[in-house]
Amino acid sequence: MAIWAFYRNVALKYLHTYSDEDLIRNVRDAVRSMYRIETSLLRRKPIIKRWQGYHMAKAGNWYYAYTIDGDTITIHDACHRQNMHDE
Repeated sequence: MAIWAFYRNVALKYLHTYSDEDLIRNVRDAVRSMYRIETSLLRRKPIIKRWQGYHMAKAGNWYYAYTIDGDTITIHDACHRQNMHDE
C-alpha cells in the first residue's frame, strides 16, 4: 500500500513526464525486491523508532520492516528513502 501511494503521488506531481507504465514498473520492481529479503538483502537494525522490534532490509530506494516466524516473512511496512525519518 505504501509503495502504491508513493508512486501515485509521484504520478500526480509529474503528470506530463511520469506515465502509468512508469508507475506500474516502479511498483513491480519494489514488490519484486521484497522476495529477496533474507536471501540476498542484508538484515539491518531499524533506523526509525516506529520500526523498533522489526528487522529491516534495504533494496534500492526502498526499506522494508518485517518479522520472521519460522519460514514465514511478514512485511509490516515499506518506506521510500526520501521518507525515512521519524514523524
